[in-house]
Amino acid sequence: MTQTRRSFVQRNPSVLWFMAAIGLFTALVAVMSEATGAGLISTSFVKTLGKTLCLCLVAIAMDVVWGYCGILSLGHFAFFGIGGYAIGMWLMYARTEMIVTESLANQTIPATPQEISDAIGNQIFGVVGSSEFPAIWTFADSLAMQLAFVVLVPGLLALVFGWLAFRSRVTGVYLSILTQAMTLALSLYLFQNDSGLRGNNGLSGLQNIPGFQDSGQDIISLVFFLASSAALGLGYLLFAWITDSKMGNIIRAIRDDEARVRFLGYHVESYKLFVFTITAVIAGLAGALYYPQAGIINPAEIAPIASIYLAVWVAIGGRGRLYGAVIGAALVSLLSSWFTGGGAPNINLGFYTIQWVDWWLVLLGFTFVLVTLFAPQGIGGLFDKLVRKS
Repeated sequence: MTQTRRSFVQRNPSVLWFMAAIGLFTALVAVMSEATGAGLISTSFVKTLGKTLCLCLVAIAMDVVWGYCGILSLGHFAFFGIGGYAIGMWLMYARTEMIVTESLANQTIPATPQEISDAIGNQIFGVVGSSEFPAIWTFADSLAMQLAFVVLVPGLLALVFGWLAFRSRVTGVYLSILTQAMTLALSLYLFQNDSGLRGNNGLSGLQNIPGFQDSGQDIISLVFFLASSAALGLGYLLFAWITDSKMGNIIRAIRDDEARVRFLGYHVESYKLFVFTITAVIAGLAGALYYPQAGIINPAEIAPIASIYLAVWVAIGGRGRLYGAVIGAALVSLLSSWFTGGGAPNINLGFYTIQWVDWWLVLLGFTFVLVTLFAPQGIGGLFDKLVRKS
Protein backbone atom coordinates (compact mmCIF):
# COMPACT_ATOMS: atom_id res chain seq x y z
CA MET A 1 0.00 0.00 0.00
CA THR A 2 1.55 3.24 -1.16
CA GLN A 3 1.51 6.31 1.04
CA THR A 4 1.01 9.74 -0.52
CA ARG A 5 3.34 12.40 0.73
CA ARG A 6 1.52 15.21 2.47
CA SER A 7 1.84 18.69 1.05
CA PHE A 8 3.89 21.45 2.66
CA VAL A 9 0.76 23.14 4.04
CA GLN A 10 -0.56 19.84 5.46
CA ARG A 11 2.73 19.30 7.27
CA ASN A 12 2.80 22.90 8.47
CA PRO A 13 -0.76 24.09 9.14
CA SER A 14 0.61 26.97 11.21
CA VAL A 15 1.99 28.53 8.01
CA LEU A 16 -1.48 28.85 6.50
CA TRP A 17 -2.88 30.26 9.74
CA PHE A 18 -0.02 32.71 10.03
CA MET A 19 -0.32 33.95 6.45
CA ALA A 20 -4.08 34.40 6.88
CA ALA A 21 -3.56 36.27 10.15
CA ILE A 22 -0.86 38.60 8.78
CA GLY A 23 -2.96 39.25 5.65
CA LEU A 24 -6.06 40.13 7.67
CA PHE A 25 -4.05 42.25 10.10
CA THR A 26 -2.40 44.17 7.25
CA ALA A 27 -5.70 44.83 5.51
CA LEU A 28 -7.34 46.09 8.72
CA VAL A 29 -4.48 48.46 9.55
CA ALA A 30 -4.37 49.78 5.99
CA VAL A 31 -8.10 50.46 5.92
CA MET A 32 -8.13 52.14 9.34
CA SER A 33 -4.99 54.26 8.83
CA GLU A 34 -4.95 58.02 8.30
CA ALA A 35 -3.60 57.48 4.79
CA THR A 36 -6.97 56.11 3.64
CA GLY A 37 -8.92 58.84 5.40
CA ALA A 38 -10.44 56.67 8.13
CA GLY A 39 -8.05 57.97 10.77
CA LEU A 40 -8.88 55.22 13.28
CA ILE A 41 -5.18 54.40 13.63
CA SER A 42 -2.71 57.25 13.95
CA THR A 43 0.32 57.59 11.70
CA SER A 44 2.68 57.20 14.65
CA PHE A 45 1.02 53.92 15.64
CA VAL A 46 1.20 52.65 12.05
CA LYS A 47 4.95 53.29 12.26
CA THR A 48 5.09 51.43 15.55
CA LEU A 49 3.30 48.47 14.00
CA GLY A 50 5.59 48.54 10.95
CA LYS A 51 8.67 48.55 13.16
CA THR A 52 7.20 45.71 15.19
CA LEU A 53 6.79 43.60 12.05
CA CYS A 54 10.48 44.17 11.26
CA LEU A 55 11.42 43.07 14.77
CA CYS A 56 9.29 39.97 14.29
CA LEU A 57 11.26 39.17 11.14
CA VAL A 58 14.64 39.41 12.86
CA ALA A 59 13.21 37.38 15.75
CA ILE A 60 12.31 34.59 13.30
CA ALA A 61 15.89 34.66 12.02
CA MET A 62 17.14 34.43 15.60
CA ASP A 63 14.79 31.53 16.28
CA VAL A 64 16.13 29.58 13.31
CA VAL A 65 19.76 30.04 14.29
CA TRP A 66 19.13 29.39 18.00
CA GLY A 67 15.88 27.46 18.39
CA TYR A 68 16.43 25.15 15.42
CA CYS A 69 20.21 24.99 15.01
CA GLY A 70 21.23 25.50 18.62
CA ILE A 71 23.57 28.46 18.01
CA LEU A 72 22.93 31.11 20.67
CA SER A 73 24.10 34.11 18.69
CA LEU A 74 24.37 37.30 20.72
CA GLY A 75 25.29 39.31 17.67
CA HIS A 76 22.39 39.04 15.25
CA PHE A 77 21.10 42.51 16.02
CA ALA A 78 24.41 43.80 14.68
CA PHE A 79 23.42 42.47 11.25
CA PHE A 80 20.07 44.21 11.70
CA GLY A 81 21.89 47.49 12.39
CA ILE A 82 24.25 47.05 9.44
CA GLY A 83 21.27 46.76 7.11
CA GLY A 84 19.91 49.98 8.61
CA TYR A 85 23.19 51.82 8.14
CA ALA A 86 23.48 50.64 4.52
CA ILE A 87 20.11 52.03 3.47
CA GLY A 88 20.45 55.00 5.83
CA MET A 89 23.56 56.20 4.00
CA TRP A 90 21.63 56.49 0.74
CA LEU A 91 18.62 58.09 2.39
CA MET A 92 20.75 60.72 4.11
CA TYR A 93 22.85 61.42 1.02
CA ALA A 94 19.91 61.67 -1.37
CA ARG A 95 17.91 63.90 0.97
CA THR A 96 20.89 66.18 1.65
CA GLU A 97 21.71 66.37 -2.06
CA MET A 98 18.16 67.48 -2.76
CA ILE A 99 18.30 70.22 -0.12
CA VAL A 100 21.74 71.46 -1.23
CA THR A 101 20.79 71.49 -4.92
CA GLU A 102 17.65 73.51 -4.22
CA SER A 103 19.53 76.01 -2.05
CA LEU A 104 22.24 76.54 -4.69
CA ALA A 105 19.85 76.71 -7.64
CA ASN A 106 19.23 80.47 -7.23
CA GLN A 107 22.88 81.45 -7.45
CA THR A 108 23.90 83.76 -10.30
CA ILE A 109 26.72 81.40 -11.23
CA PRO A 110 25.64 77.75 -11.21
CA ALA A 111 27.46 75.58 -8.69
CA THR A 112 29.93 73.04 -10.02
CA PRO A 113 29.54 69.33 -9.21
CA GLN A 114 32.53 69.61 -6.85
CA GLU A 115 30.93 72.52 -4.99
CA ILE A 116 27.72 70.56 -4.65
CA SER A 117 29.63 67.53 -3.36
CA ASP A 118 31.54 69.67 -0.86
CA ALA A 119 28.30 71.25 0.36
CA ILE A 120 26.70 67.83 0.81
CA GLY A 121 29.76 66.57 2.71
CA ASN A 122 29.72 69.63 4.96
CA GLN A 123 26.02 69.15 5.73
CA ILE A 124 26.43 65.47 6.59
CA PHE A 125 29.80 65.45 8.35
CA GLY A 126 29.95 68.96 9.77
CA VAL A 127 28.60 67.59 13.05
CA VAL A 128 31.82 65.59 13.50
CA GLY A 129 34.09 68.39 12.28
CA SER A 130 34.64 67.19 8.74
CA SER A 131 33.38 67.89 5.25
CA GLU A 132 35.04 65.11 3.23
CA PHE A 133 33.32 61.89 2.25
CA PRO A 134 35.01 58.80 3.74
CA ALA A 135 35.71 55.91 1.39
CA ILE A 136 32.82 53.99 2.91
CA TRP A 137 30.44 56.52 1.30
CA THR A 138 31.77 55.90 -2.24
CA PHE A 139 28.49 54.39 -3.45
CA ALA A 140 26.14 56.31 -1.13
CA ASP A 141 24.59 58.08 -4.13
CA SER A 142 23.52 54.77 -5.68
CA LEU A 143 20.33 53.17 -4.34
CA ALA A 144 21.06 49.92 -6.18
CA MET A 145 24.51 49.60 -4.60
CA GLN A 146 23.30 50.42 -1.10
CA LEU A 147 20.49 47.89 -1.44
CA ALA A 148 23.09 45.34 -2.49
CA PHE A 149 25.14 46.22 0.59
CA VAL A 150 22.07 45.61 2.78
CA VAL A 151 22.41 41.96 1.80
CA LEU A 152 26.12 41.60 1.04
CA VAL A 153 27.71 43.22 4.09
CA PRO A 154 25.78 41.27 6.76
CA GLY A 155 26.10 38.12 4.67
CA LEU A 156 29.87 38.43 4.15
CA LEU A 157 30.48 39.36 7.79
CA ALA A 158 28.47 36.35 8.96
CA LEU A 159 30.17 34.11 6.40
CA VAL A 160 33.69 35.08 7.45
CA PHE A 161 32.96 35.08 11.18
CA GLY A 162 31.03 31.81 10.98
CA TRP A 163 33.71 30.10 8.90
CA LEU A 164 36.42 31.04 11.38
CA ALA A 165 34.33 30.03 14.40
CA PHE A 166 32.78 26.82 13.08
CA ARG A 167 35.93 25.43 11.48
CA SER A 168 37.56 25.81 14.91
CA ARG A 169 34.56 23.96 16.36
CA VAL A 170 33.77 26.68 18.84
CA THR A 171 30.40 25.85 20.39
CA GLY A 172 28.15 26.62 23.32
CA VAL A 173 28.80 29.55 25.60
CA TYR A 174 32.19 30.22 23.99
CA LEU A 175 30.53 30.85 20.62
CA SER A 176 27.96 33.12 22.29
CA ILE A 177 30.78 35.13 23.85
CA LEU A 178 32.53 35.43 20.49
CA THR A 179 29.38 36.73 18.77
CA GLN A 180 28.90 39.21 21.60
CA ALA A 181 32.52 40.33 21.29
CA MET A 182 32.03 40.88 17.55
CA THR A 183 28.99 43.04 18.27
CA LEU A 184 30.77 45.03 20.95
CA ALA A 185 33.77 45.66 18.71
CA LEU A 186 31.54 46.88 15.88
CA SER A 187 29.54 49.09 18.22
CA LEU A 188 32.67 50.66 19.77
CA TYR A 189 34.11 51.30 16.31
CA LEU A 190 30.95 53.04 15.12
CA PHE A 191 30.97 55.29 18.20
CA GLN A 192 34.20 56.87 16.92
CA ASN A 193 33.82 60.05 14.88
CA ASP A 194 36.38 58.86 12.34
CA SER A 195 34.40 55.69 11.59
CA GLY A 196 32.84 57.52 8.63
CA LEU A 197 29.30 57.09 9.96
CA ARG A 198 29.06 60.22 12.15
CA GLY A 199 29.98 58.49 15.39
CA ASN A 200 27.53 58.81 18.26
CA ASN A 201 25.30 61.09 16.14
CA GLY A 202 24.47 58.28 13.78
CA LEU A 203 22.33 58.84 10.69
CA SER A 204 19.18 60.91 11.09
CA GLY A 205 16.27 62.19 9.03
CA LEU A 206 15.76 58.77 7.48
CA GLN A 207 11.98 59.15 7.50
CA ASN A 208 12.30 61.69 4.67
CA ILE A 209 12.18 59.41 1.65
CA PRO A 210 13.46 60.82 -1.68
CA GLY A 211 10.74 60.55 -4.30
CA PHE A 212 8.00 61.01 -1.71
CA GLN A 213 8.42 64.76 -1.24
CA ASP A 214 4.80 65.40 -2.09
CA SER A 215 3.53 62.64 0.19
CA GLY A 216 2.82 63.02 3.86
CA GLN A 217 4.14 60.78 6.61
CA ASP A 218 0.77 59.02 6.68
CA ILE A 219 1.36 57.70 3.14
CA ILE A 220 5.03 56.90 3.75
CA SER A 221 4.30 55.07 7.00
CA LEU A 222 1.63 52.95 5.32
CA VAL A 223 3.94 52.08 2.41
CA PHE A 224 6.64 50.89 4.80
CA PHE A 225 4.10 49.05 6.92
CA LEU A 226 2.92 47.15 3.84
CA ALA A 227 6.53 46.41 2.82
CA SER A 228 7.34 45.20 6.34
CA SER A 229 4.27 42.96 6.35
CA ALA A 230 5.21 41.46 2.98
CA ALA A 231 8.80 40.90 4.14
CA LEU A 232 7.61 39.15 7.31
CA GLY A 233 5.28 36.90 5.35
CA LEU A 234 7.94 35.95 2.81
CA GLY A 235 10.55 35.47 5.54
CA TYR A 236 8.19 33.20 7.46
CA LEU A 237 7.57 31.13 4.32
CA LEU A 238 11.29 30.89 3.58
CA PHE A 239 12.25 29.69 7.05
CA ALA A 240 9.23 27.38 7.28
CA TRP A 241 10.36 25.77 4.02
CA ILE A 242 13.95 25.45 5.27
CA THR A 243 13.00 23.94 8.61
CA ASP A 244 10.51 21.56 6.98
CA SER A 245 13.07 20.21 4.51
CA LYS A 246 15.74 17.56 4.99
CA MET A 247 18.08 20.39 5.94
CA GLY A 248 15.67 21.30 8.72
CA ASN A 249 15.90 17.80 10.12
CA ILE A 250 19.68 17.94 10.00
CA ILE A 251 20.00 21.30 11.73
CA ARG A 252 17.63 20.13 14.48
CA ALA A 253 19.78 17.04 14.86
CA ILE A 254 22.86 19.28 15.11
CA ARG A 255 21.11 21.17 17.88
CA ASP A 256 20.31 17.98 19.78
CA ASP A 257 23.52 15.99 19.24
CA GLU A 258 26.16 17.58 17.05
CA ALA A 259 28.74 14.82 17.59
CA ARG A 260 26.37 12.10 16.39
CA VAL A 261 25.45 14.05 13.24
CA ARG A 262 29.13 14.49 12.47
CA PHE A 263 29.69 10.75 13.06
CA LEU A 264 26.95 9.98 10.51
CA GLY A 265 29.02 11.75 7.86
CA TYR A 266 27.36 15.14 7.59
CA HIS A 267 29.57 18.20 7.29
CA VAL A 268 28.15 19.96 10.32
CA GLU A 269 30.13 23.16 9.79
CA SER A 270 28.58 23.74 6.34
CA TYR A 271 25.03 23.49 7.68
CA LYS A 272 25.76 25.79 10.61
CA LEU A 273 27.48 28.28 8.32
CA PHE A 274 24.52 28.31 5.92
CA VAL A 275 22.02 28.92 8.72
CA PHE A 276 24.20 31.59 10.33
CA THR A 277 24.66 33.43 7.02
CA ILE A 278 21.10 33.27 5.69
CA THR A 279 19.68 34.47 9.01
CA ALA A 280 22.20 37.36 9.03
CA VAL A 281 21.04 38.39 5.55
CA ILE A 282 17.38 38.36 6.61
CA ALA A 283 18.29 40.36 9.72
CA GLY A 284 19.96 42.96 7.49
CA LEU A 285 16.85 43.21 5.30
CA ALA A 286 14.69 43.66 8.40
CA GLY A 287 16.97 46.49 9.57
CA ALA A 288 16.77 48.18 6.18
CA LEU A 289 12.99 48.34 6.55
CA TYR A 290 13.01 49.27 10.23
CA TYR A 291 15.21 52.35 10.39
CA PRO A 292 13.47 54.46 7.71
CA GLN A 293 10.41 54.08 9.94
CA ALA A 294 12.38 54.86 13.09
CA GLY A 295 13.97 57.89 11.39
CA ILE A 296 17.39 57.51 13.03
CA ILE A 297 20.09 54.93 13.67
CA ASN A 298 23.12 55.23 15.93
CA PRO A 299 25.73 52.82 17.33
CA ALA A 300 23.67 52.23 20.48
CA GLU A 301 21.30 50.20 18.29
CA ILE A 302 24.11 47.70 17.68
CA ALA A 303 25.24 47.43 21.30
CA PRO A 304 25.34 43.84 22.68
CA ILE A 305 22.32 44.47 24.90
CA ALA A 306 20.13 44.72 21.80
CA SER A 307 21.05 41.17 20.75
CA ILE A 308 20.39 39.96 24.29
CA TYR A 309 16.92 41.50 24.12
CA LEU A 310 16.41 39.63 20.86
CA ALA A 311 17.21 36.33 22.56
CA VAL A 312 14.80 37.22 25.38
CA TRP A 313 11.99 37.86 22.87
CA VAL A 314 12.52 34.45 21.28
CA ALA A 315 12.71 32.71 24.67
CA ILE A 316 9.48 34.35 25.84
CA GLY A 317 7.69 33.49 22.60
CA GLY A 318 9.03 29.94 22.51
CA ARG A 319 12.16 28.99 20.61
CA GLY A 320 11.93 26.26 18.04
CA ARG A 321 8.58 27.64 16.87
CA LEU A 322 8.56 30.30 14.19
CA TYR A 323 5.22 31.70 15.30
CA GLY A 324 6.54 31.71 18.87
CA ALA A 325 9.30 34.10 17.84
CA VAL A 326 6.71 36.37 16.22
CA ILE A 327 4.52 36.29 19.34
CA GLY A 328 7.46 37.06 21.63
CA ALA A 329 8.82 39.93 19.52
CA ALA A 330 5.41 41.50 18.90
CA LEU A 331 4.32 41.22 22.52
CA VAL A 332 7.50 42.65 24.02
CA SER A 333 7.85 45.37 21.37
CA LEU A 334 4.29 46.66 21.77
CA LEU A 335 4.40 46.44 25.56
CA SER A 336 7.73 48.28 25.54
CA SER A 337 6.20 51.09 23.46
CA TRP A 338 3.23 51.24 25.84
CA PHE A 339 5.21 51.23 29.08
CA THR A 340 8.02 53.55 27.96
CA GLY A 341 5.88 55.83 25.79
CA GLY A 342 3.68 57.04 28.61
CA GLY A 343 0.74 54.76 27.85
CA ALA A 344 0.94 52.87 31.15
CA PRO A 345 -0.11 54.98 34.16
CA ASN A 346 2.41 55.37 36.95
CA ILE A 347 1.54 53.69 40.25
CA ASN A 348 1.67 55.84 43.38
CA LEU A 349 2.42 53.72 46.44
CA GLY A 350 2.48 56.69 48.77
CA PHE A 351 6.11 56.30 49.76
CA TYR A 352 7.24 55.66 46.19
CA THR A 353 5.90 56.16 42.67
CA ILE A 354 6.54 53.41 40.16
CA GLN A 355 7.38 55.08 36.85
CA TRP A 356 7.26 52.48 34.12
CA VAL A 357 9.87 54.24 32.00
CA ASP A 358 12.38 53.29 34.71
CA TRP A 359 10.85 49.93 35.69
CA TRP A 360 10.04 48.45 32.29
CA LEU A 361 13.32 46.55 31.98
CA VAL A 362 12.85 45.16 35.49
CA LEU A 363 9.40 43.92 34.48
CA LEU A 364 10.82 42.40 31.30
CA GLY A 365 13.56 40.61 33.24
CA PHE A 366 11.03 39.34 35.78
CA THR A 367 8.83 38.04 32.97
CA PHE A 368 11.80 36.25 31.40
CA VAL A 369 12.58 34.54 34.72
CA LEU A 370 8.97 33.44 35.15
CA VAL A 371 8.80 32.04 31.63
CA THR A 372 12.09 30.18 32.13
CA LEU A 373 10.89 28.62 35.38
CA PHE A 374 7.25 27.85 34.66
CA ALA A 375 6.92 27.81 30.87
CA PRO A 376 10.33 26.83 29.43
CA GLN A 377 8.78 26.32 26.01
CA GLY A 378 7.48 29.89 26.01
CA ILE A 379 4.10 31.25 25.03
CA GLY A 380 4.18 29.16 21.87
CA GLY A 381 4.56 26.01 23.97
CA LEU A 382 1.53 26.94 26.05
CA PHE A 383 -0.41 27.53 22.85
CA ASP A 384 0.59 24.07 21.57
CA LYS A 385 -0.69 22.46 24.77
CA LEU A 386 -4.04 24.21 24.44
CA VAL A 387 -4.38 23.08 20.83
CA ARG A 388 -3.58 19.45 21.74
CA LYS A 389 -6.16 19.48 24.55
CA SER A 390 -8.90 20.92 22.36
